[in-house]
Amino acid sequence: MNTRTWRVSAWLCGFTVACFCSIALNAQMAEVKEKPAMYSYIASWEIPRAHWGEMEKSNAGDKAVLEKALADGTLVGYGDDEAAVHQPGSGTHDNWWSAMSIAGLMKVLEALSASGSSTTPVLESATKHWDDIMVSRYYNWRSGSYKGAYTRVASYKLKADAPDDALDTLSKQMVAPLLEKLLADGTILEYEIDTQAIHTTDPSRFWIIYVSQSAEGLDKVNAAIREMAKQQPLHGSAFGALTDSSDHRDELIRGEGAFK
Repeated sequence: MNTRTWRVSAWLCGFTVACFCSIALNAQMAEVKEKPAMYSYIASWEIPRAHWGEMEKSNAGDKAVLEKALADGTLVGYGDDEAAVHQPGSGTHDNWWSAMSIAGLMKVLEALSASGSSTTPVLESATKHWDDIMVSRYYNWRSGSYKGAYTRVASYKLKADAPDDALDTLSKQMVAPLLEKLLADGTILEYEIDTQAIHTTDPSRFWIIYVSQSAEGLDKVNAAIREMAKQQPLHGSAFGALTDSSDHRDELIRGEGAFK
């Protein structure tokens, strides 16, 4: 997401955050309702460059377990990615799977551990490894598999004085409606607005994630955000009023996956 799109205007002075956002989000697209919680397990790895070619074989070894879990309803999605924009000391690869319960995630984790796929030589070569369990209540996808798709991950942090329902308000009245439109017209394949279910970072942090089959799709999303900012400038100001732009970070990764 382009942070310039969400910049707070000078004329915000004099309004409280809560009052301003209530007014700003009044001129909104159709509201998207909260869904049952979807949980995602993300295993991230920093793999030495010399071993990147081996990750494809390692990921292939997981497929039987993941496809079975998708087919029997334990999972609603799974995939793996490689970083397209690399940063020193950050993850180069990830594996993920999503379910409608933490129990579903753990069932698959246990099956993968039992299969021995977590102890392959390439994973043992990792210089760093960490896991996250995320939860989303605003999400949607197109059923089917994809390969070579781009995933854009935008991380934000709510301001300390943001209302308790700030993320719900932004999600249902601004972010999710835009992403639903882009999903409907085929620009993106999936989206979700995540927070951590198991908090290993600041609880005020959230992530906006979407998958596009092509790089052209990324451009279309950026164009849609700019157009929304032009047509409904109060939306961008409301977003900026609630989030700390100095703490914003982006990731661009590329990989394959499937959704039920």
